[in-house]
Amino acid sequence: MPSGKIRWFDAKKGYGFITADDGKDVFLPSSALPAGTANLRKGAKVEFSVVDGRKGPQAMGVTLVGPMPSMVKAARPKPDDMAAIVEDLIKLLDAAGNGLRRHRYPSPAESKKLATLLRAVADNFDVQD
Repeated sequence: MPSGKIRWFDAKKGYGFITADDGKDVFLPSSALPAGTANLRKGAKVEFSVVDGRKGPQAMGVTLVGPMPSMVKAARPKPDDMAAIVEDLIKLLDAAGNGLRRHRYPSPAESKKLATLLRAVADNFDVQD
């Protein structure tokens, strides 16, 4: 049974592609996914059967092999980029702190932006290896 990794899959479009271990791309329709699986992450290892479709090889009977890779970990910024983000966050927090010392909270829009940024940075630090 051939194996490979998910190159990409779009649940809205209902299809994607597998890069087989031999390097060839195989069309992946959503009908070939295992029961109860609606989406697959890029890089997920799979085994599958191949049939000849209208436009080339098509995967059927897809089986997931091993755990799916973490999308959060894959999308995590590089350390140099994260350093710049943290430095910018420090500047924003310092400005908010100065306003609070003058007994003024940031505007609702600024507060929301700051809270969103804090959550995003925290999520990037909290990725489990």
